[in-house]
Amino acid sequence: MDVTIRAAREEDFAQIYQLIREFAHFIKTPEKVAITLPQMIQDKDHFQCMVAIYQDQIIGFATWFFAYYSWSGKAVYLDDLYVKDQYRGQAIGTALMDAVIAKAREAGCKKVRWQVSNWNQHAIEFYKKRGAQIDEVEINCDLVL
Repeated sequence: MDVTIRAAREEDFAQIYQLIREFAHFIKTPEKVAITLPQMIQDKDHFQCMVAIYQDQIIGFATWFFAYYSWSGKAVYLDDLYVKDQYRGQAIGTALMDAVIAKAREAGCKKVRWQVSNWNQHAIEFYKKRGAQIDEVEINCDLVL
C-alpha cells in the first residue's frame, strides 16, 4: 500500500473535517464537535495536522500543537490520531504518530503527550507498544468558552 504522510494543506481541510466528524462518531461523541470548516480555515495558522493519503484521499490524520509544561518544558500535544477503519492494521497510525514525534524532536521538545479513552483498549495497547506511559490518575478538565 503506497501511503504518503505529509503536513496538511488548506485544500485538505474539507476531507480532514469529514474525518474529524467520523472520528467523533467512532468515539461516540458526535455532539461534541463544535468546529466548523470555516473556523478551521480561519484558524489555519494554528492548525497543525499530518495526513495520510492513499489514492488522492485522506485516510487518516494526526492533529497536534506545541505546549509548554512547567515540570518538563517544551512539548507536543497530540490532540487526535485517527485512521479510517478499513485502513487500520497497516501501520498508518504508526506512520502518522512517527511524523508528529519527528516534529517534536526537530523542535527540541522533551515529550509528546496525548490522551486516550479508557474504553479504547486497542489504542491503549498500540500506545503501550510505542513505549508510552499510561497515566490512570490524572483527569482531564475542560472549561468551554
